[in-house]
Amino acid sequence: MTTNKKKIFVTQTMSPKARALLTARDDIELVEFPNLISAHDFEAMLKEHAPVHGVALGATRFGESELEASGDMQVVTRIGVGYDAVDVPALSRRKVPLMVAGTANSPSVAEQALFMMLTLAKRATEMHAIVKNGTWAYRLGTLPFDLYGKTVLIVGFGRIGTRTAKRCQAMEMQVLVYDPYKSAADIAAGGCEPVADLDVALPRADFVSIHCPKTPETLAMFGAARLKLMKRTAYLINTARGGLIDETALHEALISGQLAGAGLDVFEEEPPPVGHVLHGLPNVIMAPHVAGVTVEAVDRMSEQTARNLLSALDGEPIRQNVINLDVL
Repeated sequence: MTTNKKKIFVTQTMSPKARALLTARDDIELVEFPNLISAHDFEAMLKEHAPVHGVALGATRFGESELEASGDMQVVTRIGVGYDAVDVPALSRRKVPLMVAGTANSPSVAEQALFMMLTLAKRATEMHAIVKNGTWAYRLGTLPFDLYGKTVLIVGFGRIGTRTAKRCQAMEMQVLVYDPYKSAADIAAGGCEPVADLDVALPRADFVSIHCPKTPETLAMFGAARLKLMKRTAYLINTARGGLIDETALHEALISGQLAGAGLDVFEEEPPPVGHVLHGLPNVIMAPHVAGVTVEAVDRMSEQTARNLLSALDGEPIRQNVINLDVL
């Protein structure tokens, strides 16, 4: 039976408030799909429910075959800000906007970056073990250190990088910023020192925190040569995307003492295989790609995603959240 309703696919992680925004409309029908659905099953599900007019994605890949299976896709959204799992040119060819959640998760990722800096500086895992294992007498041989007065280099000064910089400034750190797509004036206006050459800035930094997208330009931007430019006492933090750091080179730098430590929320392969070479290193802390997935962030991202969907289906997509502006 034909219907005038717009059929929207939503992942299980979409919050109740966001679902309520969508179901409040008489012209919207929701279909839920599992967070970890396989590509084959997702495509089959789209075909089964076609025509599908919109989709709210978590980590599920989306491209030409999914567009074909959906029948009448009008908008693709992400409950997040990254979109390396989406074939943007395929969407653009069909005039389908790709929309992201704007600033919804940027405070959460910025907090995670600062948390990782503090965890490493204060030797949190080592201090915990000293108390737990009854080796209290050894505490003065593993002294923590302050962020106060240290220099941090923020790589990427967008929604998340700007917030990370503010949090570092609150810790009274000197904040350097490298972003070739931001003007020196804009960076300086944020109270940070702009640097035009990443390789020149790296030897100055006690911490380097990565906040740029994964593109052909940034892939493996931190390889062996660049890691060697960093201080032996420096720490590298990545809450952006896996693949921005060459993990083989990072492992070598960490075991050789070329680099003091690292904090990683993202990996080249996700999930990384059990027994990955980085797993056993005492100077590495890790999280399972959850920097932007706090309780509050999921609510904010879900609600923004719902508004993105409705705006596009109503013919007026929220412009600042559209990635492929060429379709507008």
